Amino acid sequence: MTDKPSSLESRVEQLAAQVEALTLKVDALSGKIALFSARPAMNGAASRDDDFPDPSEALLSWVGRSSLLQRLSTICFLLVVAVVLRTVTDNGMVNLQLGYIIGMSYAAALMFMGWRRYRRANPLAPIFTACGTVLMFAIVVETHAHFDALPSVPAYILLMLTGLGTAVISYVYRAPAPVAVGNLGMCIAGAAIDYPNPFFPYLGIVLITANLLGYFTARAHRYSWLRWILLLVTLFMINLWGIKLGMTLLGGEEPPRILAPAWFLPLLTIFTTIYVTMAFMGIIRSLPGKISRFELVLPTINVAWAFVLVQYVVFAMGGSKIMLGAIGVIAGAGHLSVAMWLAGRDPKGARGTNAFLFAGSVLLALALPLATGSILLSLPILAAVAFWAAVMSAKWHSGSVRLTSYLLQIYATVALAVVLLGWETISSFPASAVSAGGIACLGLMQYRWCRSRKPPEESAFFSRIDKGDFSAVAIFLAALMSAFFLLRVIAHRLLEMTLAPADLNNALHCSQSVIINLSAIVLMFFAQAYRNREVRNVAILVTVIGAVNVFLYDLIKAHGMPLVISVLSFGLATAVESVILGRWQRPSPPAQDNDRS
Repeated sequence: MTDKPSSLESRVEQLAAQVEALTLKVDALSGKIALFSARPAMNGAASRDDDFPDPSEALLSWVGRSSLLQRLSTICFLLVVAVVLRTVTDNGMVNLQLGYIIGMSYAAALMFMGWRRYRRANPLAPIFTACGTVLMFAIVVETHAHFDALPSVPAYILLMLTGLGTAVISYVYRAPAPVAVGNLGMCIAGAAIDYPNPFFPYLGIVLITANLLGYFTARAHRYSWLRWILLLVTLFMINLWGIKLGMTLLGGEEPPRILAPAWFLPLLTIFTTIYVTMAFMGIIRSLPGKISRFELVLPTINVAWAFVLVQYVVFAMGGSKIMLGAIGVIAGAGHLSVAMWLAGRDPKGARGTNAFLFAGSVLLALALPLATGSILLSLPILAAVAFWAAVMSAKWHSGSVRLTSYLLQIYATVALAVVLLGWETISSFPASAVSAGGIACLGLMQYRWCRSRKPPEESAFFSRIDKGDFSAVAIFLAALMSAFFLLRVIAHRLLEMTLAPADLNNALHCSQSVIINLSAIVLMFFAQAYRNREVRNVAILVTVIGAVNVFLYDLIKAHGMPLVISVLSFGLATAVESVILGRWQRPSPPAQDNDRS
């Protein structure tokens, strides 16, 4: 038994010597090609050739400088040896166990030779290291998945050892190629083992190792693409785990061992903590320089993915919704606190702050309905957070935070509309009225605050895309929509108390047109009083909406006195607007000119 390893080592050394000899021959040929291409022309056309070089000569020169032929030939020779070893094993000349041991030894020898060549600054060092790494991953996956000759635990351990080995080579010699190949290969090979039914806790450990190595690799060598691939593979595999576990629990079945229910929430918590820590440290270390897009969007992707997946699994397990919502609210508040801390580190621009502010807002939007037990009660809280973010954006000189406040206020209104358009929620009159009224008031307050303060000049969005801050009009429209739903809820309550159920639907639809038309009149009077063109234009838009509602719905489906009142309200709105618009061109004192064109 001692003769076999020694003979194997001697064969590997012989192969290495042959590869080096062939490499020297290729070097000599490349030198001759470069020398031939460098010879001056013997005729009078030489000057013209120098002025207009032949593309083929430039290509040959580039091939010689980049050692392309050397590297291609080395890859071919190394691949030939691997194929020979595979053929020997397939033909039964050696048993399967000895065959994969020989193959792994060959892959390890290639990595070792790559390490030796890195010490001598040999241009072929990345080739040996990368080929050995890829070959090791391929042998581990094939031996475990196809031949079932390697158990899961040793397979995962070999993957992690290979990835760590390439990381050590890259760290020692400051070379990015080994750790990039090793990290990516470890992640993909770990996902491929036993797919689609791996033992998920072991796979989770491999993915954690890959993501940690990917973080340090990206920080040292700016490999953001590597982190994106690792993130996508991790999200896919953990989602697969959660979906399989949830479907099994919802079906009333006992989860098999590979799903490991007791490991799911702890491992997901570890992943979430790692991602938020990586984003935080990445932003801190990037200041005052440029922050990568990956670190800016990672907190939001992290909280949205983790909370939705945990919510699905916890519901399948029969866990407490209120407890989950409370944990989510605490985590969301923590993200907002981190955003405030980051803003203090960079007073002029608060770079990186919006990454955690947006993530915290998303998490609050997901968790507050569970914590409060009602989405209607959670929406005014989100509107208050939006108003607070708008105020902080001026203090932090951050246009991105201001834009986030706009989006959060709009989300609160859209969510309110979606909920209140369901008839089953109309019965909750106090919650509906409080929610709609609170969002409307906070939206109007935020709109007035934004109109009294210009966006930060440092903001790329407001300095290039929306120079006039016209996006703030969306907040005004959102506030008007919330006020409309408040009046709609009140009208429904009053009509429900006075009319028979058969007439309720007809009266309610016509009351919506009346609310819209009367709102247009109020807006037009306000615009005339303050000479505000922006409010005037919004009033005209509201009138158009009222016209569509009256002529395309009420006149076709409504009837009776509600229809008369609906048409009358639209006629009154148009009459008032015609008078006010006719007087609009009259000059007004400069002190009262509050226009926004």
